[in-house]
Amino acid sequence: MLLDFSVVKDGPMDTPRVALVTGGSSGIGEETALGLKKAGFEVYAVARRVDRMVALADAGVGVFGMDVTDDASMTSGVQRILDEHGRIDVLVNNAGYGSYGAVEDVPLDEARRQFEVNVFGLARLTQLVTPAMRTQGGGRIINISSVGAVIYEPFGAWYHATKFAVDGFSDSLRVELAPFGIDVVIIRPAGILTEWNQIARDGLLESAKGGAYEQMAGSAARRLASVDNKVLSSGPKTVAKTIVKAATTSHPRSAYATGRGARMVMASRRLLPDRAFDAILTRAYLR
Repeated sequence: MLLDFSVVKDGPMDTPRVALVTGGSSGIGEETALGLKKAGFEVYAVARRVDRMVALADAGVGVFGMDVTDDASMTSGVQRILDEHGRIDVLVNNAGYGSYGAVEDVPLDEARRQFEVNVFGLARLTQLVTPAMRTQGGGRIINISSVGAVIYEPFGAWYHATKFAVDGFSDSLRVELAPFGIDVVIIRPAGILTEWNQIARDGLLESAKGGAYEQMAGSAARRLASVDNKVLSSGPKTVAKTIVKAATTSHPRSAYATGRGARMVMASRRLLPDRAFDAILTRAYLR
């Protein structure tokens, strides 16, 4: 059953529901902003690169700059929306990236940055919107995780660590906020055609250059590249449709897997022992 989340019936005039989408400059974030706008929301899409959100602005989406590693940027951005509309009904924590490389090779500063973007930025925005959601008697926080929170890959230790953290954070948060009518939903995409795969491959090859992992990193990068196509991966609109569903249904699931092969990959992880899964990954990535 879908709930009409497009308007709030609490006064003489209908008030549009308000959604905030991070990482809105491309891919999943851009498509989600458009999808929520079409569903009747007043949508704000934020990212560091405002110049890449011209098409969203032309479509009637509110756009402005926000850096999820900068507290002042997040605080002022949330306050701006509250000043303009008095409410935030849906937060889509989509900003994130994948930085791949051997644990031995990746500087801890890069590992910390990945946690700052993928975990702590998400957590801080959650802290900032929760008081308004409690006051208005409800809301929905949608955290974009990954099938990488269920499986693992060589050279993806730091990325997978962030997504395991997002899942654990979201599960605890869901129980905490339920008494206030605030839903917390996890979205786990797999195999999505965005900039993510290229960024992960480039980082992997750069970090391994001239080192002990160079040959294996090359093999892993080729594996990542092999699925970065329309045959084996889905477009970002697939994930956006799932997010819009999670934002508008009256009783959302705690988690949604989306994208080509997502359910199969997660099922294989549940069914296979660790040693068997390790062997599959070794053959796929390291040879």
